[in-house]
Amino acid sequence: MAEADTDPSAPKKTGLIGRILLWLAIALVVTVLIAAAAAYGGWVWLNDQFEAEGPAGSEETVLLPRGSGLIAIAAQLEREGLIADARIFRVMVTIDGGDRSLRAGEFAIPESASMAQIYDILRSGETIQHPITAAEGLTSAMIVRILEEADVLTGDIAEIPEEGTLLPETFLVDRGTARQGLLDRMANAQTALLDALWASRADDLPFQTREEAVILASVIEKETGVAAERPLVASVFVNRLRRGMRLQSDPTIIYGLTQGEPLGRGIRRSELDNADNPYNTYQIDGLPPTPIANPGEASIRAVLNPPDTDYLFFVADGTGGHAFSETYAEHNRHVQNWRRIERERARSGG
Repeated sequence: MAEADTDPSAPKKTGLIGRILLWLAIALVVTVLIAAAAAYGGWVWLNDQFEAEGPAGSEETVLLPRGSGLIAIAAQLEREGLIADARIFRVMVTIDGGDRSLRAGEFAIPESASMAQIYDILRSGETIQHPITAAEGLTSAMIVRILEEADVLTGDIAEIPEEGTLLPETFLVDRGTARQGLLDRMANAQTALLDALWASRADDLPFQTREEAVILASVIEKETGVAAERPLVASVFVNRLRRGMRLQSDPTIIYGLTQGEPLGRGIRRSELDNADNPYNTYQIDGLPPTPIANPGEASIRAVLNPPDTDYLFFVADGTGGHAFSETYAEHNRHVQNWRRIERERARSGG
């Protein structure tokens, strides 16, 4: 049988196709590597920019309005000179998945803070807290004025709360907090305090209700500014009420005359004798009709658990505190000493 003819070009074509496929594979690998290198280099550059020192030349504050999204926040940060490029901030925050975790409020931004640091600050929610202080013994009208004058607060107050319904202390608030909201917070704080203390009150107190406890605590608050004396003053008034003695408290008379505003002078004899003043505890039996101020926690605690003493009287002692007495004779000696101090001060112009 004759041998079949063969195609001498077949091996050459096969080798050429192989080489083409090889070069294509190499080109694909090179392309992928170049793209990966470019992507890696771009990421490194973005990350370096995100973590680089920022342009803030000193510690600054930024107030981010409620409802601000990532685009608005980034634009505000760039506009206020806290970051160099809003686009980089947006990209990096979005990649991290934090575009919905940024908080509104007022924040402290350190000097030269990087975008990464600012990002951490904004999502932490650690806003600047402003203290609003209402001192013990202020009336509700005085506390409302303090809130109205605080420029970090916003909005109006519907009405002046009833006397004695607020707990005076220092409250920390965000800028933009509603005035009425803070006032409600003070009222809720007093309710919570009374809830916590009422169940553990002493036995046989000469009053029956929480409201009466607050009335007496407000009188104590106005009688002394010395914290250590509040329990002793409470014991005096509790002892007097138990014995049916009148409180004879000057601050109650003043409240009836001025609604708690400073009198600016001494109490007149006619005012001591005025039985038409319902707050005149020289003339009425028992407690005045309402609190005369907003008492603090220490005065409320003192009223609900007064120390066991036999004191019935007290008078100023010239040191800023008071001298306490069990008998009227002892009290008169202390009164004479106080009058001598007053005369000496008047002569010296003090």
